[in-house]
Amino acid sequence: MEDVLEVYARPYDARRPQVCLDEAAKQILSEVRAPLPMKPGECERVDNEYARHGTCALFMLFEPLAGKREVHVRERRTGVDFAHVIRDLVEETYPQAQRIVVVLDNLNTHGSHSLYEAFPPEQARGLAERIEWHYTPKHGSWLNMAEIELSALSSQCLAERMGSREHLEGEVAAWEAARNAASVKVDWRFTMQEARNKLKRLYPSILPS
Repeated sequence: MEDVLEVYARPYDARRPQVCLDEAAKQILSEVRAPLPMKPGECERVDNEYARHGTCALFMLFEPLAGKREVHVRERRTGVDFAHVIRDLVEETYPQAQRIVVVLDNLNTHGSHSLYEAFPPEQARGLAERIEWHYTPKHGSWLNMAEIELSALSSQCLAERMGSREHLEGEVAAWEAARNAASVKVDWRFTMQEARNKLKRLYPSILPS
């Protein structure tokens, strides 16, 4: 926990951008019957029956100090999918950065080993050397600010049924563009000292010798 909070206390540095990464899933659902449109005195009516077409994975990459986010829509959330998201982060989003400081949880696909599953060793090593990994503790994923962005994405964009990956990608891209244009940031106030005060029961008691 303190490791992540130390990262959040660092000032903005374009050479070492801080990026929070998290994942979520979205079911691809299409309507079985066309919704009945609104009319005076009645709202739109949607049948509760739908057709399933699998799921898509949403990878959220959020730079809180810059108010920037990217959402990658992929068919799955395997280690190889994670590796391709990291490659895009390094080579396309921050090609000029010295190192990219990444905060993420301890999911078994989250690490440099996934890079070696997806790419030749030389490329995997090059990508891994550009990343500074910081992991939230077990049961402490709330420390990852990407969760806040995924919650906003879910409530503002994902409530409706979407029958194809293309539809989902279009809606997510529009949400991302609008939120980036507004430079929406997170006002993170949970500091290391506050953590030590509020969660002191979790720290060991050091008795004098």
